[in-house]
Amino acid sequence: MNKLYLISSLLLFLLLVTGCTRNDLFTTKISAYGLKPGTGENAIPAIIKALTECKKHPKSVLLFEKGRYDFRIDTTLRRVYYESNTTNDGPKNLAILIEGCSGLTLDGGNSEFVFHGPIQPISIDQSDKIAIQNVNIDWDIPLTAQAKIVACSPKNIDIEIDTKQFPYEIADGKLFFTGENWKTLSNNWFMEFEADTHRIAAGTGDEGCIRGDWSKFWTSELKPGTLRMKGEFTRTPAVGNYLILRHSKRDHAGIFIQESSNVNLQNVTIYHTAGLGILSQFTRNLNYKNVKIIPNSAKNRYLSGHDDGFHISNCAGKIEITNCEFGGLMDDPINVHGTSVRITEKIDDHQLKCRFMHEQSTGMNWGHLNDTIGFIEHKSMQTISKATLKSFKKLSPEEFVVDFTNPVPAEIVSGDALENLTWSPEVTIENCKLGSCRARGLLLSTPRKVVVDHNEFDSSGSAILIAGDANGWYESGAVTDVTITNNIFKDGCMTSMYQFCEGIISIYPIVPEVNSLKPFHRNITIEHNTFNPFDYPVLYALSTDGLKFSNNRIIASHHFKPFHNRKHLLTFEACLNVGVKGNQFEGGVLAKDIYLEKMDKGQLNSDLQFQGK
Repeated sequence: MNKLYLISSLLLFLLLVTGCTRNDLFTTKISAYGLKPGTGENAIPAIIKALTECKKHPKSVLLFEKGRYDFRIDTTLRRVYYESNTTNDGPKNLAILIEGCSGLTLDGGNSEFVFHGPIQPISIDQSDKIAIQNVNIDWDIPLTAQAKIVACSPKNIDIEIDTKQFPYEIADGKLFFTGENWKTLSNNWFMEFEADTHRIAAGTGDEGCIRGDWSKFWTSELKPGTLRMKGEFTRTPAVGNYLILRHSKRDHAGIFIQESSNVNLQNVTIYHTAGLGILSQFTRNLNYKNVKIIPNSAKNRYLSGHDDGFHISNCAGKIEITNCEFGGLMDDPINVHGTSVRITEKIDDHQLKCRFMHEQSTGMNWGHLNDTIGFIEHKSMQTISKATLKSFKKLSPEEFVVDFTNPVPAEIVSGDALENLTWSPEVTIENCKLGSCRARGLLLSTPRKVVVDHNEFDSSGSAILIAGDANGWYESGAVTDVTITNNIFKDGCMTSMYQFCEGIISIYPIVPEVNSLKPFHRNITIEHNTFNPFDYPVLYALSTDGLKFSNNRIIASHHFKPFHNRKHLLTFEACLNVGVKGNQFEGGVLAKDIYLEKMDKGQLNSDLQFQGK
């Protein structure tokens, strides 16, 4: 009996420590694989073992005891991934790889996951029903630096650098930042953030202090941690503010999700990454709740991510983004789009040779059996017809051949484009805060239903950009059903000028030959929002049919000096069926009018005065 009792007790203990099965649920703790928080040891080997065990079970939970876990490159997996809008110049270092899994939950226990060097923290590949929760991602030594301005003149800028977080070297008058087994030259423009508000300094934006030939600028050390940069600077930043000193490539994401489905991220904070924050491509159904990509205020940081926050490329199903927050990014907080590809050769009536046109969007598995493909005449940007994909064959990372079940339209020629309509999602964005980041706030390019409700925008450029393109960036997706309602657009919006920023909301597809009778976008409703403009343009819309701007409050701000070349509240160019009704104005709004261009005034139903040509 005693022997049986001891065996039973031992089995029970092992189940509690290493894992248990109940209703097909397998739960295990990372400590069972020898990893404990706060030791400084590399977490990757233990996590590989744990995930290997979890993969054997269709429903698994991997739990972390709260604390700090360190991730180093020396034991990482390495994979060649072609990641959208990312520099793909070799294998990527992977810390946590979830591949071919189903029903896995990784619960970080509100721990700090701290990374060392250029490494992709979490990768989810060909998996289903994956949840990542209660995780905080950061670097001890970020892959982008910052410095406080302590003195400046047109030819000298003195900066103060936290050498613990941003170690550096100076060689031959050039500033290099160093880390664990890496060293990179600081040779990018300097984004300026206000010390007190953490906003990008008004009127600066992409107008960095240095423009042109970096060989004409030199750095010297006045004392440890204090440097003098010398040269002919294009502008003088404000003493006390902070400069972001970019020096690394966007060669990985914080979280990368590829060819997966039903992925849920909850209570995740990304304090830093040297690429896109969370990149999802060719994935169906995403739910992001209480996800933050913000600077680590405890470390006095002004920068969070090197580029976009949520980059959603060629996804499908439903995208739900709720209670998320963004700040200190070097690009747009949320970007949802497809990828247009250029036709380079018409092989026969059913086959086309195509090319990825943007250097940071190549190599993806763009086509799948039975996908619906749209044929785009690139000058008018009109979708001529659609076809069903029979096969997709890669020739190289840049080129591929597609074969269709039905003939290619006769009018489609080399230079035109294709769009994969199957991989386009419905999107809901609610109760989010999109703070001051470089460029715009929210980019939307998807033909399915979009709802943007009860969010707060404080973006440096346009708060919302609805674009669409098959000529430059090749980010596709004409919208057909967008509702923007109950949002607050603070006066930080449109304080600097970036590409496509023609108003607080800018509807600006790239259409080389606009046809006013065949608009690109359709059915956009903007109502019950509050705008706080300090400048003239609140809305610019090009080539849009069925646009409504109604029952909004426009409350003037006098915090900043107007600068924009557009001097009208609303501008509509080559649009059809535009309605403007019931908007309220307070506080001396600079303009309460509409400007029409390349459109018949009969297409406007408005209670405001208008002019145009």
